[in-house]
Amino acid sequence: MSTARSLLHREHPWIGQEVEDTATGRRGILRAVAPDGDRPRPVAWLLPAGGGTEWTTDPRTLDHPAPVPPGARSTS
Repeated sequence: MSTARSLLHREHPWIGQEVEDTATGRRGILRAVAPDGDRPRPVAWLLPAGGGTEWTTDPRTLDHPAPVPPGARSTS
């Protein structure tokens, strides 16, 4: 069963994992898929793994998730 997310957040299987933003070639931790201001579609919110400035991208540009280590706790 899926749980409701606040602030119109969407479910995504890679939330909490490091992924590639193929639009920019950067890698970051997928923090959320949610609206951003007046954009008509939700965006993916990414944070550099070592810290830094969060950025947004189209969720369709996400690829190459890092493998989840055995025994890692699910973020969903």
